Amino acid sequence: MARDRAGKQTPQLPLFDGGAKSSKGRAAGTKRPAGAPQRASSKRPAEADRDPEVLTVAGLDRLLKRLLEGATASVRVRGEISGLHRAGSGHAYFTLKDEREDALIDGVMYRSAPARARQLLCDGESVVLTGRVTVYAPRGRLQLVADDVLGSARGALLERLEKLKAKLAAEGLFDSDRKQLLPTNPQCIAVLTSRDGAAIHDVIRVAFSRGPVRILLVPTPVQGAGAAERIASAIATTDQLPGMDAMIVTRGGGSAEDLAAYNDEAVVRAIAAAGLPVVSAVGHEVDVSLSDLAADRRAATPSQAAEMLVPDHGERSATLGHLNVRLSRGLHQRLSQARERLTALRGRLSEPRTLVLEQGQRFDDLSARLERSMVRRLRQRRSLLEASRRGLEAQHPRRVVAAARLRLSPLGPKLGAAMTSRLQGLQHELTGTLGRLAALSPLAVLGRGYAIATTPAGHVVSDAAEVTAGDRLTVRLHRGRVQTVVEDSGDGTHRDAPED
Repeated sequence: MARDRAGKQTPQLPLFDGGAKSSKGRAAGTKRPAGAPQRASSKRPAEADRDPEVLTVAGLDRLLKRLLEGATASVRVRGEISGLHRAGSGHAYFTLKDEREDALIDGVMYRSAPARARQLLCDGESVVLTGRVTVYAPRGRLQLVADDVLGSARGALLERLEKLKAKLAAEGLFDSDRKQLLPTNPQCIAVLTSRDGAAIHDVIRVAFSRGPVRILLVPTPVQGAGAAERIASAIATTDQLPGMDAMIVTRGGGSAEDLAAYNDEAVVRAIAAAGLPVVSAVGHEVDVSLSDLAADRRAATPSQAAEMLVPDHGERSATLGHLNVRLSRGLHQRLSQARERLTALRGRLSEPRTLVLEQGQRFDDLSARLERSMVRRLRQRRSLLEASRRGLEAQHPRRVVAAARLRLSPLGPKLGAAMTSRLQGLQHELTGTLGRLAALSPLAVLGRGYAIATTPAGHVVSDAAEVTAGDRLTVRLHRGRVQTVVEDSGDGTHRDAPED
């Protein structure tokens, strides 16, 4: 008895070692699958009795076919489609199951049936078929030949499966971020499948052909009553076994009923809770179970599962050899480049004493260049300083004032003569203007004996009609003014002079 990680005793399981081959070229512990065809017997059957009452097998099938077709012309049958297979000829083969009782019948819908009816056929669908019951003579098999589908509804099995799938998906059991990476170089792989099935032989054959690995068979039922519970228990037990690197949960193909155990909630939760990486290879490529969705990787077939886990030793050896050649070439190339660079550096590197002397000579050259540069810069600075000094001396205030006086000395007499000439011209203009004003001035007229009479309001009297006798007037003479009273205005009116 072996012990698991928890220290419990576990039953001894068959272990297949890919590193050791049996003398017969067959892995130790393998058996012929159940139901494998045996070699046909060489014995010839005895001739059938010539008695007319004895029927041959074909005759009996034909008799049953005539009796059955004569008794039932056309029937309607309700059931759930399972194991649907569409042949290349266009015919559809299936099994019609009773949804309440344990009963089933084989069915076929030929391609002569309406295309609409053939499209309604689907695994897990509950349908009502119209057809006739007959016997398929070559196999002696009772079957229902369906002509049409009267109604279709979601089958109970498929509906339960969809609800379970949605529930587990909501819990995150199918999320990609929780899936584990497969081991790169596993040493021991557990395979959970039937001992007598073809799946274990496919896994062993492919795994051993790819490289040295040990295969631990954990026998589990793959279908039937109680299969789901035993598969879930086997997954939990295998997860605790020491030395395991991964496990494969697999079985061959089959109908929806055959794969039902791998859609069970207990199996799906056991796969999701496993600490070991799990590869699910249930059925064929077209079959996708809930176990496939919960596993870390899904394989289309048991052979592909072995290919996923076991690296190809020959391919690895070839890759390693190719990488070794590339590494060798790269190292030779790097060494060659390093040698060339070292040779170039050696050519540039001289004797240390010569390098020191050359650096001393370079220092002397730089010192001489620096001295010449400093002398040249000093000369330039002195020249600039001398030019600035001469410029400042030329702008001295005494020099500027003396130069201004020198420029102003001849301008004084010119200014006096210009002012005299200008005054004389203005005096001549003033005399002429005064003469013209005197000629136009009323005072000149007064000088010739004329006078100006004005009213007390200052109005100049130019017409005798403007005054009346008795009005007081002011008369302006050439020299002075006199007050007078009008005695006669010239319009015939007369007024006595006022008494003094």
